[in-house]
Order: sequence, then structure tokens, then C-alpha cells
Amino acid sequence: MSAELLIAHAKQLVTLAGPARPRTGEEMRTLGIIEDGAALVRDVEIIASGPTSEIEPMADARALRIDARNKVVMPGFVDAHTHPVFTGTREDEYEMRSAGLTYQEIAQRGGGILSTVRKTRRATEEELFEMALPRVRWMLEHGTTTIEAKSGYGLTVEDELKILRVIRRLDRETPLELVPTFLGAHEIPDEYRGSPRSIGSREDYIKLVIEEMLPRVASERLAEYADIFCESHVFTVEEARSVLERAKSLGLGIRFHADQLSCGGGAHLAAELEASTADHLEWTDEEGIESLRRAAVMPVLLPGAVFNLGLTRYAPARAMIEAGLAVVLATDFNPGSSPTPSMQMILSIACAQMRMTPAEAVTAATINAAYSLNRGARLGSLEAGKQADIVIFDAADYRQIPYLFGINHASVVIKSGRIVVDRRAGPHSVTESQIQ
Repeated sequence: MSAELLIAHAKQLVTLAGPARPRTGEEMRTLGIIEDGAALVRDVEIIASGPTSEIEPMADARALRIDARNKVVMPGFVDAHTHPVFTGTREDEYEMRSAGLTYQEIAQRGGGILSTVRKTRRATEEELFEMALPRVRWMLEHGTTTIEAKSGYGLTVEDELKILRVIRRLDRETPLELVPTFLGAHEIPDEYRGSPRSIGSREDYIKLVIEEMLPRVASERLAEYADIFCESHVFTVEEARSVLERAKSLGLGIRFHADQLSCGGGAHLAAELEASTADHLEWTDEEGIESLRRAAVMPVLLPGAVFNLGLTRYAPARAMIEAGLAVVLATDFNPGSSPTPSMQMILSIACAQMRMTPAEAVTAATINAAYSLNRGARLGSLEAGKQADIVIFDAADYRQIPYLFGINHASVVIKSGRIVVDRRAGPHSVTESQIQ
């Protein structure tokens, strides 16, 4: 007998039903809301969604039933840009920024990405896995059921592979679904910076990424995508082109840190290479937006990093939506610039600071994010045949999720048809036994 789950009487069943493609323009405001809605799940799949009066009679008498009266039921969030595997935190840098230092000034003092790299290299694979488990719990508890997960804190062949193996293990052994991305070109490591103790130049490191790291990642099938941090002081446009062209030749998809700190041509290169996504884009101009539109590159916007770094220039979300881009929102969860696991908070920032409507933000964090990871046919909406990744929010209107900010509204989280978080009786977390 197949297991059935019936979620009934939702105040708003936010289905995101619509065309089988990323949503653009006015489509981003169309959420397919059903009042007094219900969803019927059998095993891992949604069998039907619609008005409770139509769906409830379809359920087996022995089905597990959840009364979602006065609550919002939505697809699980898909977080399309995260860095979840690392060692150590950087609250010291947080304090420095509060005292007036910039992100770049902190990096020049030995902080930033490389400070996390030094710590992460010292950790074993098992230690990294154990350290990542609480982060998995945080994400699930806040309603995220799928994430894109980047490496990038190893910057040696073996350390990058180590991180990717941890990502694979987290995907297999926890309820969270992780989509792996190789980010060996996250920064130039200390030993390739031309100091007396260097073992090579920046050119040597780029050669290492192209000739050794990427082939190993591809041959061991440890990543679906490759990424690079393209800025003039990190990797230039020409360097990024060399790395990403090699990645494409090995069958990896392309994601791309572009135009975060300057308008340096990253958006144009993402379009030229037909990347799946261009991420950050705080400094992208009208020409960059048009390049992305022509190439159908999806922008992944990361307002949490802007907010946490104390900056004021957010990505031009309004212009992107009006230009017809299928905008995506993500946390950029990482130990330095955006240490938040909460997509709910990202929605709040996007609405308040980027002039996205709550509906657009929900679309960007669910169905569009799923398509950016090539999973839109399976995730991101509550439709028959989709995987049962469902969140019940303790809210009577979906707009309350970003409006009442700083609160975790997620009450029940269902991944692949199984309840993995249940806070109805109190603030219970996912247990270690449920994770593993």
C-alpha cells in the first residue's frame, strides 16, 4: 500500500502552476493561488492539487491528514546559490565592518575568503560533514528543500574534491537536496600570490584549475556546474573565459559570479558563454541586462550579501524584470558576506530594498530557482507529477512571509513526501536521527 498524505483546507495553496518554463514579466506575479486548497501526496509525488472539496474525496481513508486551516502552503524554497561546506566563522570580520572597514580592506589584512580557506584545508572530510549538518537543519527549518552548493574553500586539487565529496554525502544522507557546483576559481590562494614562499604565480594557479582540477571533478562526476568569481582583482574576464570554456568542454554547466563589485563585463561574458546563470550583478548596467536577455541567462540575485556588507547598491531587479529576465533569488549562504540560511529573510530584503513584489519574490525563490538548476520539471510548484517538496507556513497570507520579517514562519516542511520538520507543537528542530 502506498503511503498517502493529504494537506487540506489551506487558507492559500500557492501552487505556482503555469507554463513549463521560467516565469518572466507579469508571469512572476501569477502564483496560482487556490483558496481553501489541498494537495494529495502519494509516496514522493504530488498526485493532485486544487480546492479541498475536490481533492479530499480522492484521499485514502488511511491517509495521514494535515489541517492547514488559516495557513499558507507553498513549494519548498530552492536556494540557487550557497557555500555551505567550510570551517570556522568570521564574526571578527563582522565587527571590523561595523567599525568601518570594507570587505576589500579586511581581505587585504588576511581576512575574507582566504581566511576560511586556511581553516577549511585543515579539516578532515568527516569534520566538514559534521560541521555542515547544523546548516542543513537551519535551511530545512526555514523552508528550503533544495540548494545549489558550491565548493571554493579548498583551492587545492584534493581540498576542492574533499568539499565536493562532502556535498555529495550531504545530498545522500540528509533530507536536503544539494546540487553541486565546482568553484575552484573562487580566489587566488596564498601560495600563488608571488610572495617569497610562493610555489607559483596566479597564472600557474589558473593552469592548475584548468588542467588538473576541472578534469578530476568531471571524471569523478562530483559537480554539475562550474563557477568563477569574476572581478578585476580576483579573476579577470579573459581568465574567466579560459576557465569556463574548459569547464563547458568537459560537460559542466556554467554559473558565474558576475559584476558584484564593479561593472567589469561579467554579464556580457555570461551571455557569450550561454551560462545557466549570472549571479550577484549589483553593478550590471542596461547593456549587461540586454545581453543576458538575448542569451536567456537567468540572473541570480543575492541581496543578503549587500545587506550584510552594509552596502547600498542592490542588483537592479526591477529593470531586469521589466526587461523580461527570469529573476532568481538566493541566500548566498557563506561565512563571510551572507551568513543567513533563511530564504524568508531574503524575500524581505528583496521586497524592501529591490522593489520586488512579494509575488515576484516567491516566484524567484521557487519555480524560477528550480529552472535555474535544471530541475523545473520536478521542483518549484505544487502540481500533479511534481516531487512533493511542500512547506506549510504559519501565516494567513503569503505576503506575510516577507512582511513579518525576522520570524521563521515555516511550520511543517515536507521533502519528497516525508515530513522532515514539524514545529506545530513547538519550536522543534530536525533531529540528528532524521538528518542521518
